[in-house]
Amino acid sequence: MSLAKYFAESIRVLERAAECWPEELVAQALETIIEALQSGRPVLVCGNGGSAADAMHITGELVGRFLVDRKALNVICLSSNTAVLSALANDHSYDTVFARQVEAYGAPGAVLIGISTSGISANVVAAFERARSLGMKTIALTGEGGGKLFPLSDYLFAVPSRSTPLIQQSHICLYHYFCRAIEQAFVPEPAAQSLAAPIPG
Repeated sequence: MSLAKYFAESIRVLERAAECWPEELVAQALETIIEALQSGRPVLVCGNGGSAADAMHITGELVGRFLVDRKALNVICLSSNTAVLSALANDHSYDTVFARQVEAYGAPGAVLIGISTSGISANVVAAFERARSLGMKTIALTGEGGGKLFPLSDYLFAVPSRSTPLIQQSHICLYHYFCRAIEQAFVPEPAAQSLAAPIPG
């Protein structure tokens, strides 16, 4: 496949995803995240492999900055603490590594964002089950159909594809959009208007 054809297929999946995700769904998910952060409740993010990297990416953008300077936001990546991950995997099982952290950091009204291209990652599913038992809101970024995360999600963003790379690319576009909208909620209006300005680094 040529680069042009790969890009064309990527665009096609992104366009289909945009058609599948109503503006109301996007707005409600963003409102849920923003309300949690404004009230001091955490947003937890988890995933495995490439999705773990995405969880770290989201956290970095919101704890640090996306496009403009503003206060740090209470976002925690559950995929990044190797001591916790390895201890839980060794002492219990890998399926518990996110659920246990949800128990530690979660609270009613907090938000869990789970990223799983298959929607069936056992540790992400377990984390969603624990989050719901704590009265948290759940947002899933998955591939086609949503898998086992479908019935556990308050807000499901299932990319209409079974190709892992194309799903991951769509997830990046989605969470970059989320990061921009979340940041705008915490930035004074004059500064928010300059969000399109390029930032070094």
